[in-house]
Amino acid sequence: MSQHIHWYPGHIAKAEKELKQKLNLVDVVIEVIDARIPHSSRYKNIEKLCPNKPRLILMNKTDLSDENYNRIWAKIIQRETGCKVLNTSLNNKNDINIITKLITDLSADIMQKRLEKGLLCRPTRTMVIGMPNTGKSSTINKLVKKSKAKTGAKAGVTRTQQWVRINDKIELLDTPGIIPTVQDDQNQAKKLAFVNSIGENAYDFEYVAEELLNTLYKFYKEELLSYYGLEEKPDIEKIAIAKKWILKKEQPDIKRTAQIILSNFREGKIGKFTLERPEEYGFI
Repeated sequence: MSQHIHWYPGHIAKAEKELKQKLNLVDVVIEVIDARIPHSSRYKNIEKLCPNKPRLILMNKTDLSDENYNRIWAKIIQRETGCKVLNTSLNNKNDINIITKLITDLSADIMQKRLEKGLLCRPTRTMVIGMPNTGKSSTINKLVKKSKAKTGAKAGVTRTQQWVRINDKIELLDTPGIIPTVQDDQNQAKKLAFVNSIGENAYDFEYVAEELLNTLYKFYKEELLSYYGLEEKPDIEKIAIAKKWILKKEQPDIKRTAQIILSNFREGKIGKFTLERPEEYGFI
C-alpha cells in the first residue's frame, strides 16, 4: 500500500503560468478555500503571485465543516492575511450579494485612481483562484446565476480561462484551480486527498481512507463510531465486515470500502467536520 501521494499536473502548471500573465488585468482576487481544511487548501505562494492586489477569501463548503471552527479559522485567516474572509456554502443568496458588494468595495480606490488619471470608468475585473474542487467554478456559476463555467466533482475539472460578466460593475476571469507542482508536504497532500482536491490517480484509496479514519477518530470519535456502528477504533476491514461489504470466499471488499468511506466523508454523511486545528500551525 503506497504511502506517498504524487501527481503530474501538467495542465495546472500551464494554468499557473497563464495566471501570472493575466494578473496584471485583474483589480481584485477572490481566493476560494475549503473550510474542512482551511490551512492546507490555501495556496501558499498567493502573496507572491498577486502582491498589492485586494483579495477576498471565501471559506467555502461550510455546510460540510464544523461550525465552531468555521468562526475560529475565519478570524485567524483574516488576522494573518489582512484580507476579508467570508464563510459560505454558496447556498445562501445573501452570500452572493455580499460577495459582489465586497468586490466593488475592494476596488473603490482603484476605480477612483482611474478617474483621477482621466481614464474611463469600466467594470471591476476580478479573478477566482483556488485549489481544485474547492468550489471555484461553482462560485462563478452562482455569481453569474447560470452555468457558464464548466463544473464537476473531479479534481482539476476546469481547463480553460474565460471572462464572465457578473453585472454591469463586475467582470470575472475564471482560472483553473491551482495546486503546487512540487509537493514536499505529504501531510498537506494527504488532507487535499481527503477532500478530493487531488486527482484519484495520485494516491492509493486504501492508504488515504485509513488516514482519514485515523484523523476522524482523533477529532470526532463518537460521530465516527456511531455512523459505522462500531465500538472500537475502526479500520477499513472492520467497517467492511460490519457493513457486509464482502467479496467471494468471505473476504472483505477493502477497495470498495475505502472508496465508500471517502465518499461518506466528502458528502458530509458521517458529520460536519473540520480536520485542522489552529494549534497545529502555531496560531493559538
